Amino acid sequence: MKIIEAWLNQISGLIWGPVMLALLLGIGVYLTIGLKALPWRKTPHAFVLLWRGRKSRPGEEGDITAFAALMTALSATIGTGNIAGVATAIFLGGPGAVFWMWMTALFGMATKYAEAVLAVKYREVDELGKYVGGPMYYIKNGLGARWQWLAVAFALFGTLASFGIGNMVQAHSVADAVESMFQIPEWLSGAVMTVLTAFVILGGINRIADVAARLVPFMAISYIAGAAVIIMLDVEKVPAALGLIIDSAFSGTAATGGFAGAAVWAAMRYGVARGAFSNEAGLGSAPIAQAAAKTANPVQQGMISMLGTFIDTLVVCTMTALVIVMTGAWNSGENGAALSTLAFNTGLAGWGGYIVVFGLVVFAYTTILGWSYYGERCAEFLFGVKIIKPYRLLWLCAIPLGAMGKLTVIWSLADVMNGLMAIPNLLALGLLSPVLFRVTKAYLQSAESGSRPELSGERVSLDEINN
Repeated sequence: MKIIEAWLNQISGLIWGPVMLALLLGIGVYLTIGLKALPWRKTPHAFVLLWRGRKSRPGEEGDITAFAALMTALSATIGTGNIAGVATAIFLGGPGAVFWMWMTALFGMATKYAEAVLAVKYREVDELGKYVGGPMYYIKNGLGARWQWLAVAFALFGTLASFGIGNMVQAHSVADAVESMFQIPEWLSGAVMTVLTAFVILGGINRIADVAARLVPFMAISYIAGAAVIIMLDVEKVPAALGLIIDSAFSGTAATGGFAGAAVWAAMRYGVARGAFSNEAGLGSAPIAQAAAKTANPVQQGMISMLGTFIDTLVVCTMTALVIVMTGAWNSGENGAALSTLAFNTGLAGWGGYIVVFGLVVFAYTTILGWSYYGERCAEFLFGVKIIKPYRLLWLCAIPLGAMGKLTVIWSLADVMNGLMAIPNLLALGLLSPVLFRVTKAYLQSAESGSRPELSGERVSLDEINN
């Protein structure tokens, strides 16, 4: 087993090395420039669209409201990465890693926008009458038959990744946190999670979306409020904390306390990697949920979708990071969830640890719900609708296994699969960028003239790819 784990770690190191990190940032920068910084310019308008998207309107096609689609995506995105992932980035790369997480998010907004636009534009209706989409569909329908292998590769990697990072790892995080804080056995946590998950996922995307639309805003606001209390109690330390983050991003971090020190490259590497892990921009997971949204135009859903990266990293992750840096816990030598717990307990003695545990439990549980839908859609693409019921049963069986298991190999395998998901998705985003830019331009022009934007799909030509 140790040999397999070492082998997987080597592969993960290659996949998540400089080339992948440069590709994630590079695609984001390229799309941001090509879109003329639309994600940044249209963020206020995107929040308006999100508010309107709470209810469906005449002429909109899809299975769930635009608001519910974003909440479903956020349910899978806001997870252990927002608590343990941020702490790990700071432990390995120093406070400067937070700056590079911000950069990943700012340019990742364009990536998330592009994914959702293409997901809605090239989505299909399956045999059960449900709207399905995502990278496998915009590769197949946008790039044509000769790229079918790339669509199959994404769906395969997505199916496998879902059971790791979206299920067993999350179940173990919940069980471990609850046992540490409340001495509740892992098997009992696993059983309760299985029952609660079954109630939701057996109802399909409509029930998942309904639960996400109710639970995600509550959990996010609760966690942000807890972190905000700690920050406000020592608000005078905020400027110094921000200064340390920015300075460390370009000068590295010297060894101090229990911190071993980190160079600029370490800050950049772990900041970008953990940022991508947290907000999933470029991985191709979120557009699977966005494809089910009731919307009048792909561009509108793209604007709503990009808010996921804004909320996940620029808001939730930043709150965690500020608490860790402001309390001085970052140089304690602790790592992961233990570092976040120490920071919150330092800032709010007696209560801080409960905020972290509550956040971990609810964030991880909603991640299980969101990723169940992602994996199901990937499996359906490979095997058809007949796989849906067996997939859901396998998903439920994996939860108690994850809760009670030792997951070092699963963590490594999930890391590899996540990286492999990103490769075909990023390649497709680059190849389909001419269509993306054209659709966006047409929408903006039609919005100015007051006409209804064209919704029909189109396939990018080989000439456009070569050019």
